[in-house]
Amino acid sequence: MKKPILIFATTYFPLVGGAEIAMKEITNRLPDFEFHLVCAKIKRGLQSSEKIGNVHVHRVGFGFPIDKYLLPFFGPLFSFYSFRSSRPNAVWSLMASYGGFAGLVYSSIFRQTHFILTLQEGDPLEHYKARVGRLSFLHKAIFKRANTVQAISRFLAKWSKDMGFQGEPVVIPNGVDTSLFMNEIQAEDRKRIREEWKIREHENVLITTSRLSLKNGIDDVIRALSLLPVSWKFVILGDGEDRAMLERLANELGVWERVRFLGLCAHSDLPLFLQSADVFIRPSLSEGLGNSFLEAMSVGLPVIGTPVGGIPDFLLDGQTGLFCEVRNPDSIVRAVQRLEDSTLREQIIQNGKSLVHQKYDWDQIAQQMKGLLEECVNSDNVEKEGDLERP
Repeated sequence: MKKPILIFATTYFPLVGGAEIAMKEITNRLPDFEFHLVCAKIKRGLQSSEKIGNVHVHRVGFGFPIDKYLLPFFGPLFSFYSFRSSRPNAVWSLMASYGGFAGLVYSSIFRQTHFILTLQEGDPLEHYKARVGRLSFLHKAIFKRANTVQAISRFLAKWSKDMGFQGEPVVIPNGVDTSLFMNEIQAEDRKRIREEWKIREHENVLITTSRLSLKNGIDDVIRALSLLPVSWKFVILGDGEDRAMLERLANELGVWERVRFLGLCAHSDLPLFLQSADVFIRPSLSEGLGNSFLEAMSVGLPVIGTPVGGIPDFLLDGQTGLFCEVRNPDSIVRAVQRLEDSTLREQIIQNGKSLVHQKYDWDQIAQQMKGLLEECVNSDNVEKEGDLERP
């Protein structure tokens, strides 16, 4: 008999980010569990219930953005009526956000339910503190109530302790679909893509796959581009609230013709695009882990990043990548110039590919999660008192 687990998440497919992709990659590889995921509907036209991969998805709300604020109430209420005959032994919240609040409410009512909290947060931690404001005591209650915390980086594991988690967090990172990303493309495919980008074969391409927001530092790459030789181009895969500002900046700095804003692309197309470039870069201001770096490393691109958040878990300067400084375009230029050393470049490429294969393959990650979930489902829980009391 399959082991039932109830999941709370703010959103799920087709409204996705890195956390939702990770959830799908893991659950698809765990057929011994029966997953029911309750999330906010947020967008009109989405089905109230459907099966996606190995997950039964249940969307609550009215189909508007306000639904995420109602999830901590509607989610537990829906689950109470839907699982009356068979209560799950474990409830799993994806991030300490709206899904985390739903998990807090549900596990505070059904106190023998093992509460698992997964931390995938990528924005600056100050962002979350400012968002909750005077309700910070409730935000901390999520961590205090959790029986198990799984974090995707040591950085987020430490945050859980700072927020009041009483146990020892388990670090299980996100992964890469190596069967997809480690397939080498043909030379003619690389040539075709670069021709579509209007980039000549002798020219050099920086590439990023990023949400176009402040925290990813894309503006610093554009500033650095103005300091690099004209043979360097910059390809941007992604979209976001800062796109118009970045386009203006590229125009003001006179590098508009050297920047390609390609917008969103299918995840399955990323290996082709990445292998058509020369260097991956994201000078992040914050990062929960940085899956885009791992994907770039897996296809054989040298990566440049900042020593923030979870990035140092996998990026060792001069070994698996290169560091630049936060908010310092000059340091980006220096990092790019270091890759002119062909020996260093090849060492970084080989070490990066090896690291991803050894530690960040989704099949391996899923097996680690399987062990953790089985332990949680089979545990005998002790009630926690006073979780919702204001300190």
